[in-house]
Amino acid sequence: MSRIEYSINAIRSATSTEAPRVYGRHVFGNLYDCDVNILSNEEKLRETVIEAAKIGNMTLLDVKSWRIGYGVSVVAVVLESHITIHTWPEYGFATVDVYSCGMHTNPDEAFNYIVNVLKPKRVEKKVTERHLE
Repeated sequence: MSRIEYSINAIRSATSTEAPRVYGRHVFGNLYDCDVNILSNEEKLRETVIEAAKIGNMTLLDVKSWRIGYGVSVVAVVLESHITIHTWPEYGFATVDVYSCGMHTNPDEAFNYIVNVLKPKRVEKKVTERHLE
């Protein structure tokens, strides 16, 4: 391929309106001053990630959870990637991570659902696009 052909292909690729070959969206954040009763309730947190997967239109494969000190860690493996909640009830603090691949999913809605359940007074939310064009 000549330099001109390479440049033309690069321009086409950069200006293409086609969907990326791999589409990923990673929504994650820190939740402060949450409801401490929920943060320590392993079963409620498991139910929360299961419902979040449904709301986010993700295919749930498995859910695992562990008590760690006063807190709980819950990991939902979804076909499209994962949902996690890690809690520290003694500080009213939780971290939430929702990552999914596929334009059919909605990790933002899944994240927002979890936030509503945990009832934080303050949320730091970040979003990262993880695409391959």
